[in-house]
Amino acid sequence: MPSSLSLAARRVFHWCALAAFLTTLWACSKSEAPPAPLRSVKLLTVSGTDLAVGGEFSAEVRARVESRLGFRVGGKLVQRPVDVGQRVAAGQLLALIDAQDYQLAAQAAQAQVSAAQSQRDLAAAEFKRFEALTAQNFISGAELERREAGLKSAEAALSQAKAQAQAQNNQAGYARLTASHAGVITAIEAEAGQVVSAGQPIVRLAHEGPRDAVFAASEQLALALKIGQSMTATLLSTGQPLKGKIRELAASADPMTRTYAVKLALDASANLPLGATVNVHAAPISGSQAEVIKLPTSALRQEGAGSAVWVLDEASMTVNLKPVQVATVDGNQVVISGGLQAGQKVVSAGVHVLTPGQKVTVYVDPAAKAAAPTPSGR
Repeated sequence: MPSSLSLAARRVFHWCALAAFLTTLWACSKSEAPPAPLRSVKLLTVSGTDLAVGGEFSAEVRARVESRLGFRVGGKLVQRPVDVGQRVAAGQLLALIDAQDYQLAAQAAQAQVSAAQSQRDLAAAEFKRFEALTAQNFISGAELERREAGLKSAEAALSQAKAQAQAQNNQAGYARLTASHAGVITAIEAEAGQVVSAGQPIVRLAHEGPRDAVFAASEQLALALKIGQSMTATLLSTGQPLKGKIRELAASADPMTRTYAVKLALDASANLPLGATVNVHAAPISGSQAEVIKLPTSALRQEGAGSAVWVLDEASMTVNLKPVQVATVDGNQVVISGGLQAGQKVVSAGVHVLTPGQKVTVYVDPAAKAAAPTPSGR
């Protein structure tokens, strides 16, 4: 009995020793997580400045008038003898649809004219005969009046039939699509074999004549520009200088780009090819929007569908995200329309490595630090 107790005690002792050893080993292997690194950040102080709007804009040469031509009747397109880039003369055939049904309708209308003509001739002969009988007092005047009314009715029916025949002839003629003006085909919007409806665009025709340089301007520049204002431009391919005046300013911004279309009327003597690239020069317009906030593009961080910047809390030396609204881009800087106030300190670089609430230090340029004066006595 005593030996059994001694064996059990030894086993308990061994288990306790093993547990103590494992506990000690786990405690020794456990180490504290290293502290987060203290990052140095470049800062800039937010301040207001005048926005100078201007610069150089890439524009496309377009015709002053560009028409989308289509048939006045529907049908199956059987022929389209023109292609993109082809020059056409006024009245030249551009497309043709199957006109068989319209031709049959025109023939039926012409047959109605022949029938109405016969009825009118018969009524006229009867009126003439009854008029002679009335002169000889063989019939009453009332009977002559009825014959006269019949003649007028036949003449009206003939006029109606002729009008309908003319309309049907016009419908048959509308099966031919011809150029309304001399110009250049800039687009094809239907092919042979396609069934088209009345009014559906088939070709796009740029009329010969004056040319415009069309470009997109920011809201600030569009507000500063005026109709009739003179501007200069340069033809990209040859460097030819050009002059023009603003002919049209878009009344609303493009829903996708939020820019405004500007049409610059160019000198007609330049004889520029369609589609050529022109660089339009817009002189800087100082003060078009006073006291705006500008930041370098490197200070912006994309947050979902919006933008944000890191703002420094000087009391705790931590950074936090601040959503901002971007109005436009000015070179390598963005114009901030909301979210910041003058005097705030914003991180200008390395925004992708920071986290909310992270402690930071202010980066000091080593060259500037070395150039700083040393205090006396040291």
